[in-house]
Amino acid sequence: MNVTLFPPASGIGIKICGFKDPQQVPLIFDLGADAVGINLWPQSKRYLPLAEAERHLAETAAHHHLVAVMVNPSAEELDATIRSGLFRSLQLHGDEPPSLVADLIQRGQHVIKAFQVRDAASLDAIATFPCADVLLDAYNPGLYGGAGHSFPWDLAVQAAERYPDKRIILSGGLTPQSIAAAIAQTHPAAVDVASGVESAPGVKDLALVADFIQQARG
Repeated sequence: MNVTLFPPASGIGIKICGFKDPQQVPLIFDLGADAVGINLWPQSKRYLPLAEAERHLAETAAHHHLVAVMVNPSAEELDATIRSGLFRSLQLHGDEPPSLVADLIQRGQHVIKAFQVRDAASLDAIATFPCADVLLDAYNPGLYGGAGHSFPWDLAVQAAERYPDKRIILSGGLTPQSIAAAIAQTHPAAVDVASGVESAPGVKDLALVADFIQQARG
């Protein structure tokens, strides 16, 4: 079975991120998500240990696009994550340098680099990273995303204009109520949501997920 690329080659990509209960993950794909993010950062409210992901998600990973969400991972953590074979993408959400991204790409890994955006100057760093896919999230110092805050969407438009060779993934405070307007304004390659479809941190409300996906698809 072919696993969906993320972001997809055409249409809007949808990624649902952050699960404490791995049993929810296949249900999210059944609802139509293109990718699911598994947060491997221990300080996250949505942390799922790699060992638990390996126990429960091997079958799902064989047929679907799982993304490892990591914050300033050590070399050992990266090696273990890659060795697990679960993940089609590595999403680096911390202060990782461009050299690390380049090294991972050389190792054959698909890398998504996340950036915390608060003003136009926040977009300058994108130019230094060799990966094609960049995720724009709200500025949350110390939290590295998942706080449910949005940023001015015109900055995503600026990013797309400045970096036409990059694929923009829009994140930060998206909800079923706001997603259609966000896509209409920014035309991203993909969107990413965590808190906007939850009943509690790391616990997804499946009705909200279904509504989000329906609104995003238009």
